[in-house]
Amino acid sequence: MARPLLFLDVDGPLNPYAAQPERRPAGYTTIRVPRLDSATPRLHSKPLRVWLHPGHGPALLALGYELCWATTWMDSANRWIGPVLGLPTLPFVDFGEALFRERPDGVHWKTEALVTYAGGRPFAWVDDEQGEADDAYVRAHHPAAALLHHVNPRIGLRDDDFTALAEFAASVDTS
Repeated sequence: MARPLLFLDVDGPLNPYAAQPERRPAGYTTIRVPRLDSATPRLHSKPLRVWLHPGHGPALLALGYELCWATTWMDSANRWIGPVLGLPTLPFVDFGEALFRERPDGVHWKTEALVTYAGGRPFAWVDDEQGEADDAYVRAHHPAAALLHHVNPRIGLRDDDFTALAEFAASVDTS
């Protein structure tokens, strides 16, 4: 029996980037990730600050999903994010040409790629950017159960988020 997929965004759910910059949330650790300047092939002088909670990895693994990165970090999440959380190397959705491409229908640029990647399997998607247009798109184009779970980017994943994800996983038929 196949497990449902859990698509994981990094910035927002795992890295509460919108929290007050001077107040790291309790239980989180800080990593600094070097950034390349998009205009020139050199490093920015200021690395990207990322807050991660090491307890999130074991909690995610305990949910019973097949985990998959659904983030602009793509495979870089396996280098920078996964090790801090104690996650194994995970598959990732390669957004290719869709990366940051705005759609006239208001559907988030990730949504179509996630539905395609899921290939009819039940999935949950944790992100801080989905909306009603994404819910409607998934209902219209995805035959299996799906949960689009919004996470507040000021606080990241919390116990109630893990509860909602566990309840969804328990409710889906994966036979």
